[in-house]
Amino acid sequence: MENDKLIIFDTTLRDGEQSPGASMTKDEKIRIAKALEKMHVNVIEAGFPVASNGDFEAVKAVASIIKDSTVCGLARCLDKDIDRAAEALKLANSARIHVFIATSKIHMERKLHLSPDQVVEQAVKSIKRAGRYTDNIEFSPEDAGRSETDYLCRIIEAVIDAGARTINIPDTVGYTLPDRFGQLIADLRERIPNSDKAVFSVHCHNDLGLAVANSLSAVQNGARQVECTINGLGERAGNAALEEIVMAVRTRNDVFTCHTDLDTTQIVKCSRLVSNITGFPVQPNKAIVGANAFAHEAGIHQDGVLKHRQTYEIMRAEDVGWFANRMVLGKHSGRNAFRERLKELNIELTSEEALNAAFSRFKEIADKKHEIYDDDLQALVSDALAVETEQIKLVALKVCSETGETPYAQITLNIDGEENSVAAKGSGPVDATFKAIEALVNSEVKLLVYSVNNVTDGTDAQGEVGVRLEKAGRIVNGQGADTDIVIASAKAYLNALNKILLPMERKHPQVAPEV
Repeated sequence: MENDKLIIFDTTLRDGEQSPGASMTKDEKIRIAKALEKMHVNVIEAGFPVASNGDFEAVKAVASIIKDSTVCGLARCLDKDIDRAAEALKLANSARIHVFIATSKIHMERKLHLSPDQVVEQAVKSIKRAGRYTDNIEFSPEDAGRSETDYLCRIIEAVIDAGARTINIPDTVGYTLPDRFGQLIADLRERIPNSDKAVFSVHCHNDLGLAVANSLSAVQNGARQVECTINGLGERAGNAALEEIVMAVRTRNDVFTCHTDLDTTQIVKCSRLVSNITGFPVQPNKAIVGANAFAHEAGIHQDGVLKHRQTYEIMRAEDVGWFANRMVLGKHSGRNAFRERLKELNIELTSEEALNAAFSRFKEIADKKHEIYDDDLQALVSDALAVETEQIKLVALKVCSETGETPYAQITLNIDGEENSVAAKGSGPVDATFKAIEALVNSEVKLLVYSVNNVTDGTDAQGEVGVRLEKAGRIVNGQGADTDIVIASAKAYLNALNKILLPMERKHPQVAPEV
């Protein structure tokens, strides 16, 4: 079998954003899309345009900026969804419309309230509707992993005849097992008469920890597109991790008869960017991008690696972008050097005001920290951009914590242009700070998660704090970074508060079509 191309379809901006609290602004989506383009991702699913005006504008912005990757928009099998996606993608250099409809018995009966015949009819109609705008059309039979194979063959043959050129088989609820999922792909390709007219794709969820294994089994059985996300981000347990798929295919080229176009040296950089923007930290033992992925603690392993790297390493750390985090700036660096380094990191600030805010933050950190690394820059830019758009801003914070005394915090906030101060006590300096903020804001939120990670090494490293807040069923993440962990905590809490107190109209894509 010839060594052919495996298309990498990244859905971090769409399915990844469905993780509770992982919503992204338009500017954040653009930053991630540029990083994906630089990594040579083939298809970027930028969002679900009909879900909200914000999603529409984000897809439209990504479509207008990205030139080297295909930009995709999701749509249900509804005319309004397809038309809205086409409008959002109008400026794209290369556009794809991705339509889906459920095909499992439980979904058709309980969610869609449609007969199998009606589902086929609606799917075909929608493919033809999308064909008015583009010939790059993808079709997904939602919950294919629990659908009857005979019915899948029927609907897929029909949509290929109607013009679909990519057929994506999703394991929507992460239910399938690798051998069975791979066999399903093989059976569909063999049994559908016109299967040679379409690229078969897979989209696997990680509910049983099998998303990558299922995807790779499908590739071995002829799938030539994999839908995945950076860091395996996604709703519930997440999606197949892009970095694991790509490096498995590359490392085991003795098994896989395909290759990818990706510049793998961009993987770690992209992983850090997504983690920084979404507030979802990467676990240290995560494959490829975890901090310990290439670390060797056991003496026998260290000895083996020193004698011959391949005794215990099957990949080079440099090949995925580790050790590229070099020190580039210090307290004497100027604005132009700062701007140029941001460009090298795919960070293009949209205004002079944003650059000024980021540069001012850089100077503050440089006074506290002798060496400024790329990860520091990523964190400080996100921090500065967040503050620029916030309605509630941190003005001053004083905390006191000593043995035998109850910690307290005194905080001054600017709320809609008016400054107010208050003091509060707590079980620790962070608890006291959060209670002081609530004394002024009275948001009635529930703190679900509080996490601290160091951005770089050393005792002078920036601490990056992530918080997750919930109010009335809505969940958001907030991030803050500073060399002082209490200040970073206050920033993270305020960042989340500013998000959760704003109205939100976004719908979830997996809702029943209105018929």
